[in-house]
Amino acid sequence: MASPLSRVNVRADAWDLLWSFAHRVLAVNFVLAVAGTPLMLALGTVATPWRYPLFFGLLALPLGPAAAAAFGYLAIDDARPPLRALIRLVRATGRRSLVVASLTAGLAGVLLADLKALAGALPVVAPLLVVLLLLVLNAGLAGLVLAGTEPALDLRALLRLAVYTSVRGWPLSLLSLGVLLAVLIIVSQVPVAGLATVPGCALWVVHTNTNAQLARIRNPSAR
Repeated sequence: MASPLSRVNVRADAWDLLWSFAHRVLAVNFVLAVAGTPLMLALGTVATPWRYPLFFGLLALPLGPAAAAAFGYLAIDDARPPLRALIRLVRATGRRSLVVASLTAGLAGVLLADLKALAGALPVVAPLLVVLLLLVLNAGLAGLVLAGTEPALDLRALLRLAVYTSVRGWPLSLLSLGVLLAVLIIVSQVPVAGLATVPGCALWVVHTNTNAQLARIRNPSAR
């Protein structure tokens, strides 16, 4: 009896593309899970984590280098790049990506504190603070992508390009943030299944969006 899969009319290269994507997502999810283990353990033991933003912010910092390495791994021109290539990228991009993650977390923390303190007394400044917060988060995401995929950029050039990219291509930047927010919601509802599947897919979306933004910046006529 013929296998049911034999009736599925899918080209061989389509299957290769599918398995390549699954391989990369699983590898990325593994590294993110390792980097986020201390954070997840702390979240599981503390009932009110929002009362300790500095502590949990520090625990979340290793996710920055892991994400930057993941972006570099997704950019490798190989059908199934080995896991050791991802580990090497964590080491190679760790310093710059940690700086980007630290700056993003610090600035976002300051803006959130200002928003909490000033929203009631001066509500007119709340929209401005929200816009600045979105800019910081978008620039941080773009910076992590650049840290993982553009090793020739020095840190200052990387930060300038990240800010410019997030402002120039703000629709895709907001889409990337929306995807990451959806991941947080999914993981909070179904932690095991969520962590095993969606983070790598979400980073692929962020990586694709940022590449599209950079392509428009580098070649404005190609639209």
